[in-house]
Amino acid sequence: MYRRYTPAALTRARVFARSLAARSAFTSARGNTCAVTSGRGALRAVPQVCHFSSSRIASYAEEADPLTEPREMMEYDVVIVGGGPAGLAAAIRLKQLAAKEDTDISVIVVEKGGEIGAHTLSGACIETGPLEELFPDWKELGAPLNQPALEDHMKYLTAKHALPLPHPPQMSNAGNYIVSLSNVVKWLGEKAEELGVDIFPGTAASEIIYGEDSTSVCGIVTNDAGVDKDFKPKSTFTPGIELRGKLTLFAEGCHGSLTKGLIRKLKLREEGQFQTYGLGIKEVWEVEPAKHSPGKITHTMGYPLNYKTYGGGFIYHMEDNKVSLGLVIGLDYENPYLSPYQEFQRFKAHPFVSDLLKGGRVLSYGGRALVEGGLQSLPKLYFPGGALIGDTAGLMNVPKIKGTHNAMKSGILAADSAYKAIVAEGQGEEGAPAIALTDYETAFKDSSIYKELYEVRNVRPSFHTSLGIWGGIVWSGLDTLFLKGRVPFTFQHKDPDHAMLKPASMFKPIEYPKPDNEITFDILTSVSRTGTGHTENQPVHLRLKDKSVQVNENLPVYAGPEQRFCPAGVYEYVDDEANPGKKRFQINSQNCIHCKTCDIKDPAQNINWTVPEGGNGPQYVDT
Repeated sequence: MYRRYTPAALTRARVFARSLAARSAFTSARGNTCAVTSGRGALRAVPQVCHFSSSRIASYAEEADPLTEPREMMEYDVVIVGGGPAGLAAAIRLKQLAAKEDTDISVIVVEKGGEIGAHTLSGACIETGPLEELFPDWKELGAPLNQPALEDHMKYLTAKHALPLPHPPQMSNAGNYIVSLSNVVKWLGEKAEELGVDIFPGTAASEIIYGEDSTSVCGIVTNDAGVDKDFKPKSTFTPGIELRGKLTLFAEGCHGSLTKGLIRKLKLREEGQFQTYGLGIKEVWEVEPAKHSPGKITHTMGYPLNYKTYGGGFIYHMEDNKVSLGLVIGLDYENPYLSPYQEFQRFKAHPFVSDLLKGGRVLSYGGRALVEGGLQSLPKLYFPGGALIGDTAGLMNVPKIKGTHNAMKSGILAADSAYKAIVAEGQGEEGAPAIALTDYETAFKDSSIYKELYEVRNVRPSFHTSLGIWGGIVWSGLDTLFLKGRVPFTFQHKDPDHAMLKPASMFKPIEYPKPDNEITFDILTSVSRTGTGHTENQPVHLRLKDKSVQVNENLPVYAGPEQRFCPAGVYEYVDDEANPGKKRFQINSQNCIHCKTCDIKDPAQNINWTVPEGGNGPQYVDT
C-alpha cells in the first residue's frame, strides 16, 4: 500500500515540512495569531528511510469535508514524542549506535513547542553523567553548561528570619552545573540534527495509533491546524499527519496528554500506585553584581508554607549576574484557598530573598507540574510497540530535587534496547508481533535510576503517615543519612492529589498582599513574561467533561479552587449576565502556560488538558 520516497514524494514531504514551519512560532502577545517564521529543524523533515501515502496537502478550501479526508502518513523506525532531555537523549543514542555499526535507522522527534526548548522549564542544577555518556567531550563541543555549582546552603525560613540548617548530603551539588535547561535542550536538539535525527518542532501529537488488537502502539497522529472554535476547518486548514513507527517512545514530560490515556488503556499502572505531583513556579532575575555569587545554591523550607503543606524554595546563582529562583509546592495540599502563585510572591517578599532581588529585574517567569510519586508510582515502562521515558514515566528523585539526569539516562537505556530490537526485527519474519522492549525494563531495574529511587522511596510519602509533617522531616533525615532505604517496608501514598483537597468550609480565606510591582507582581504581568501565545479562534484545549460541574460543585464546595491553583490566570468565576446573581466559569485558554496543574488538581477531575495547535503556548527563555 505504501511506497518508498520518490522525487515527487520527497517534494510532498518538504511541503508538509514547510506547513509545519509556518505554524511553529508565535508572537509573544497572548492570543495573537501565528507569525510565519520557521522553527529550527522544521525544514529537515525528510527521513532517511520512510514510506509515504498519497498526498492530501492540496488546498482544503474546496473540499466538501476536509476533516474526514485521508491523512498523510510517514513511517520511521522510531517515533519520539517530546523534544526534552529524555526524548533527545534517546534520539541521539539511536543515531550514535547506528553510526557505530554502520547501519541505518530513521528517527523522528515531534515537539509541541514552537522550537526545541520553548516548553522546557526547570531549576536547574544538573548532574552530567548521562551527558558524558552521549558526548564525553561536551565541554569542547560547546554545551551550555557554564556555571559549576560551588556552594550548597540550606535555610529554614520563619516569617522574618533565615536560620541555617545542616545541608543534607544527598543534596550535595559538587560536580554539578547550574544551567538553563531550555538552553541545554536546544543544544541537544542541534546535536541530534547533526546526527541525522528529523526534528519537527511546532508539532503537537494529539492521538495514539493503536494496532488492530488495541493493545499495541503503532505511532501517533499530529493535530490539525486551522480549525476554528466550533471544530470547523478554516481557510488555513492543514490536516495532521500519521507518524508510524516500529517503536514509539513517549517523552512528553510530567503528566503527558497522550501518556495519561495510554497508561489507562494499557493498564500500565496496575502494579503501582497513582502518581503524585508538585507545582514548580520560577523566575529568572538579573541582580546587582555586588549581590551575585556565581555557583551559590540555596534551598529553603518553612515560610511561606505552613506545616501541613509540603514544599520549599530554591535560589541558584547562574552566570552573567542571573539568578534562578522558585518555589515548589506539593499538589497534595488540603486548603482550597491556597494559591501557589501568591505563595511564590510571599516567598520573594521574605527579607532573605527580597534583599537579593532589590535593584534587579525579572527576565522570565514560568510554571510546570513535576512528578513526586517516586518508586511506588512507577508504571510499567514498556508495552507492545513502545516505552515511557523521562518525566512522563515519573523518574524524578524528590529528595535530590533532580530529574534531568534520570530522564536522559532512561532515554539512553530505551534507545539501547530499541536499537537491538529493531536490528533483530529487520532480520526476522514479515508481519511479526509488535516489538516489546523487555530489555529496557530489565536494564532500568539494574540502573542507577532504580537504585536512586529505591533508596529514597519512603521520603515523600512519610509526610502523610501517622508521623505527621515534622515526623516526616525527621524520618527523611534518618532515612537519607543512615538507612539509605534499607528497611523492610515501603510507605504508600495517601490519596491522589485531587482527592486531598478539603471543603472550603473547613478553612478561612487567605488574604494575600497586593503586589508592589518591584519584587512581587500580579499574575497577568508574570504571564506576559512567558512569551505565551495561542492562535485565535481555535478550539479551547482545556476541555470540560461536564460544563456544569465547576459552578455547581467546585464553586460551592471548594470556593472555586481553579482560580487559585492555576499559575497563569486561566480560570475565573465571573458574573453571569444571563443569570443575575449567579456565576459562570470562564476559561482564558490564551493564558495557558501548559503546566498541567488543572488536569491534576481539579477535585472533580472534570478538566482534560489537551494539546492546542502545535507551536502554541509559552516561549521560555533562560529557563
